[in-house]
Amino acid sequence: MTASDGQTDEFIVVGGGIGGLGTALALARAGRQVRVLERAAAFGEVGAGIQLAPNATRLLREWGLLDRLIAAGLAPRHLVLADARTGRELNRLDLTGPFTERYLAPYVVAHRRDLLDLLLAGAAEAGAVLEPDREVTAIRPGPDAVEIDCAGGQRHRARAVVAADGLHSRFRALVSDDEPECSGYVAYRGAIPIEQASRTADLSEVVAFIGPGMHFVQYALRGGSYYNQVAVFRSERYRQGDPDWGGPAELQEAFSRACPHVRTAVQAIRTDQRWPMYDRTPIDDWVHGGRVTLLGDAAHPMLQYLAQGACQALEDAAALAAAVTRHLPAGPIGADAPVHLALREFVRERAPRTARVQRNARTWGDIWHVDGVAAALRDDALAHRGPTDYQSTDWLFGHTAAQRGSSPTANPTASPTASPTASPTANLVPDAPTATPTTSRDEAR
Repeated sequence: MTASDGQTDEFIVVGGGIGGLGTALALARAGRQVRVLERAAAFGEVGAGIQLAPNATRLLREWGLLDRLIAAGLAPRHLVLADARTGRELNRLDLTGPFTERYLAPYVVAHRRDLLDLLLAGAAEAGAVLEPDREVTAIRPGPDAVEIDCAGGQRHRARAVVAADGLHSRFRALVSDDEPECSGYVAYRGAIPIEQASRTADLSEVVAFIGPGMHFVQYALRGGSYYNQVAVFRSERYRQGDPDWGGPAELQEAFSRACPHVRTAVQAIRTDQRWPMYDRTPIDDWVHGGRVTLLGDAAHPMLQYLAQGACQALEDAAALAAAVTRHLPAGPIGADAPVHLALREFVRERAPRTARVQRNARTWGDIWHVDGVAAALRDDALAHRGPTDYQSTDWLFGHTAAQRGSSPTANPTASPTASPTASPTANLVPDAPTATPTTSRDEAR
């Protein structure tokens, strides 16, 4: 259906990734009419793993997807940090009984495609209209609706538009003239059949080997039949201005100083595709024209060190649906409905939260990659944190998106303002909101 057919959708979501489909699901479950326009010929995700902390899995349970995700994925027993050069364990976080009791949901690892497929099916079941091969080229908000143009000549109208089109969002320019910021690090990643993994860690654990300018992550997927591996390193060629930076030769050189386990495991990493690591500086306004809002990576792209990109996008989805429910009465949204109030409230709730996560992802990446005295201090602090000391993860895992909505909250004894340098992969040094390593950000990332 196009604008020429006379239909005006309530919501159009631009982008069919995790954030876009999560938003479609949440809005459709809230009784809203929603259409998703995805530029690719089919909805899909690359073949890599994803970590989902309780702040996301609580929402997936509410949406009826958690059991199916666990069946397709795996609930690890521990998150472990180890020294990439020696292999020595630095810290572990227990994810079993005390963890799930505190946060009322499990930590789950899954294949990104499995999560996307569940969100896709859930959105369709809830009544969302899902349209691939629809590249949106223009969004024009007006007094009573938004006009949307697509590359194939199709036109749509909607009462509100959610731009969930990722890090390189075309429509972020409506609210900001910023550009993605390159960290100088590059990632190689992929999920492979377990029998192809040359060296594995304990299959019940998510293990991150951290070291100067590099780290390596391993965890099992799909009940242990697949193995996800991620190798990340700082590119010296990037620092030198070489446009062809972060290649396979640099990958091997960066990990040549690692312990035998990591050196061997890196050999199984596919090198036909690499992901330079970018984020953006937080912005506090995601709304344009009172009818268009950014969401997910389009609003707050973050480095992966807290494993929160997808989690924050799902929080966004729940918060937007809750704000819409509070401000827009049930039934079709009319031209005079206060859509802008719902969008503004959504951003007021979410922008401070996501900015905190973005900034702490940068800091945690710095902490992972330090050397010398800074690394010794980090390791000593990690060694003094017990496996069930969750104070420094409360602010992250205990947060509930749509705080005034229907999502459950974490244990009331969990402090929502615990250390802002907490991490989902280990207990971090508490009470250090401004702590920085001895190297600069550009050097340490």
